[in-house]
Amino acid sequence: MAIEVGIIMGSDSDLPVMQAAADILKELGVGYELTVVSAHRTPIRMVEYAKTAKQRGLKVIIAGAGGAAHLPGMVASITPLPVIGVPVKSSNSIDGWDSILSILQMPNGVPVATVALNAAKNAGILAAQIIGTYNETIGQNVAAYKAKLEREVLGKVNNLKEKGYENSFD
Repeated sequence: MAIEVGIIMGSDSDLPVMQAAADILKELGVGYELTVVSAHRTPIRMVEYAKTAKQRGLKVIIAGAGGAAHLPGMVASITPLPVIGVPVKSSNSIDGWDSILSILQMPNGVPVATVALNAAKNAGILAAQIIGTYNETIGQNVAAYKAKLEREVLGKVNNLKEKGYENSFD
């Protein structure tokens, strides 16, 4: 399986959040790599990662960061690849809003797709959807995953009906 998604994070303390991106990519059959790249503590490593990502075969980068959360935006400023930012609620965070706004409020010309706070799973799904636009197998895997979600919700609807809860919609 070719490595098509890079998952990077500012610190290994972000791994409990970012693991969800790796898990869903694996489930959907998308090859990924995962490492620590800090915008503030290893800026040269960050630049090299972003500059070489496309030539190394990556198609999408998922970048998770907390606090000032400059990693996704700085990587997006260097690479032509789509970057998905995952705001991480870190120990020094102000309820996560600092991370959200740092990633969300990018200047024109440097877009970063931003998911919800700690929503690395959604970042993985979005990366798979991007890859699914040209890789039919991944596209089918994403469609099957979404169909599974629908079945799960409809099962919950039936559970409520079986418990006697009625509505005028069904």
